[in-house]
Amino acid sequence: MPDSNSFPAQKEGLFYLMEGGSETEILYKHGFELPEFAMFPLLDNPKAVSKMRDMFRDYLDVVAKYEMCALMGGLDYRASPDWGKLLGYSAEGLSDANHQSIEFLREIANEYSSDITDILIQGLIGPRGDAYEKNLSITEDESEDYHSVQLTTLKEANVDLALAITFNNIPESIGVARAAKKIGVPLAISLTLDSNSRLNSGPSLAEAISIIDSKTNSAPEFYMINCSHPLEYEPAIESGDWINRIRGVRPNASKMEKLSLCQIGHLEDGNPVELGEQCGDLSRRYPHMDIWGGCCGTWDKHIDQIAKNIK
Repeated sequence: MPDSNSFPAQKEGLFYLMEGGSETEILYKHGFELPEFAMFPLLDNPKAVSKMRDMFRDYLDVVAKYEMCALMGGLDYRASPDWGKLLGYSAEGLSDANHQSIEFLREIANEYSSDITDILIQGLIGPRGDAYEKNLSITEDESEDYHSVQLTTLKEANVDLALAITFNNIPESIGVARAAKKIGVPLAISLTLDSNSRLNSGPSLAEAISIIDSKTNSAPEFYMINCSHPLEYEPAIESGDWINRIRGVRPNASKMEKLSLCQIGHLEDGNPVELGEQCGDLSRRYPHMDIWGGCCGTWDKHIDQIAKNIK
């Protein structure tokens, strides 16, 4: 267990593998409904729990196969106040759901204690609004207040990392970073890029990271890119000190535009071999990137190809 206020620094030859797109896998491949795209209510469904256990075992089998470490999350993306209220959860019930989500991961991780050198547990924090909207109305202070609720619970759950994932605007990112720093939870921010290779709210990746760092005294442990295919994020990758703040990528499987993916109603898993090769190329160009996983449409076969190519 790392220090409660920091995440482990990069070590030569050590890679972390995250899971793939949990929601798209359980929804489109296994047929479980996700009201408001939330996974944590499935913890009340024994059949869904059994299938999720199998899913995460498949993922951890890949981690063990390539002798990597695991950074494991995946059920609490929507477990914040506004989404919880839409789903009918009280404040206490939502807190319990966050704890249950983390405990679910720990129970599966314990099965692999002799097969994987290190398994770290992270909580996922989604944006207050929908990830594909611009979310321009939220202020830094509103974000800090809002995300403090889930961050406080994740602190109580003793997670190794909180990952603010699919964030697409600067004020909300600044607010969640300030909240995590005050509460004492290691936080990383994973930004999402659109088909223009920019955040949906307008700024470039370089601009966003530079501004967030400057306004938070570089509070985030690191940054990632997720929910974007290489066709979307590669044009944003360029030289500069800021690129060293990005420790990894969780790509989408498909080249399709995000809103189109939401409307097709089935799993679009792209080309896992090609995706792995693209991630491998990025890792060779930027060897400081040591945290990899997948997003929409990906699971164990994609993670396997990514691990194979970066190793």
